[in-house]
Amino acid sequence: MKARARRRIAGEAGFTLIEVLMATLLMTVILGALATVTAQWLPNWNRGMARVQRAERLAIGLERIAADLSVAEMMPINAEARAPLFEGAELSVTFVRTAVGPNTRPGLEIIRLIEKADDRGLALVRERAPFAPMPADAQIRFADQVVLIRSPFRVSFSYAGADQVWQKEWRGQRQLPDMVRISVRDIASGRVLAVSSAAIVHVNAPAECARAKNPAQCLAERLTPDADKKQEQQL
Repeated sequence: MKARARRRIAGEAGFTLIEVLMATLLMTVILGALATVTAQWLPNWNRGMARVQRAERLAIGLERIAADLSVAEMMPINAEARAPLFEGAELSVTFVRTAVGPNTRPGLEIIRLIEKADDRGLALVRERAPFAPMPADAQIRFADQVVLIRSPFRVSFSYAGADQVWQKEWRGQRQLPDMVRISVRDIASGRVLAVSSAAIVHVNAPAECARAKNPAQCLAERLTPDADKKQEQQL
C-alpha cells in the first residue's frame, strides 16, 4: 500500500515535456516582444541624449564667450597706438582681457575666438597668448586651443557702439564696442537659434580717463580725431 502511494506521488511530481516546451515557447515570445520594443525605443533614447548633450555643450560655450567679451580691456598694442587692441570680424574676434585660469600668471592675455575647420567640421576655437607691448605688425602666436562650439552650430559676431547700430566689423576704433552680439545658426537650416545672445562690454573708457577729474571730457578728447595732433604738439 505504501509502495503504491509512493509511485503515485512520484508520477505526479515535476514537469512533463509538453509543459517544458510550452514554458520555453512563452519565454521566447516574451523575449521577442521585449527585443522589439527595445529596438524601437533605444535609438530614440540615444538621439534624445545626444541632443541634450549638444545643448549643454552649446550653453557652456556661449557662457564662456560672453564671459570673455564682457571683460575686454581697453589696452593698445603698444605705447604709440591710440586704439585699443580689438579686432572684430564676422567669424572671429581678438581682444585683451585679464589672464584667467589655473595655469596662468597674473597679467593680461590676448584672446582670439575664431572659426576653424577640422576632420569633424567647423568649430569655434578659443586661443590665447600672453600680452606684451609689440609692434603693430607683429605676428601673435596663439596657443592653448579649446573648442567652444562645434557643428551643427555656427557662431557669428556683430558689434554695436553707443549709437546702437550693429556692424559686422569693429577695427581700428578708439573705443571698444558697447555690445557684441553672438548669433548661433543651425548649419543645415541656416536659421538663427533662440539661444543667441549679446555680451555687454564693461570697460568703455581708457584708464587715464578713469583717473581724470572730468572723465566725460577726457573721453570726448580721446575720441576726437585731432586728439593725436594735440598730444604731439604738447610733447
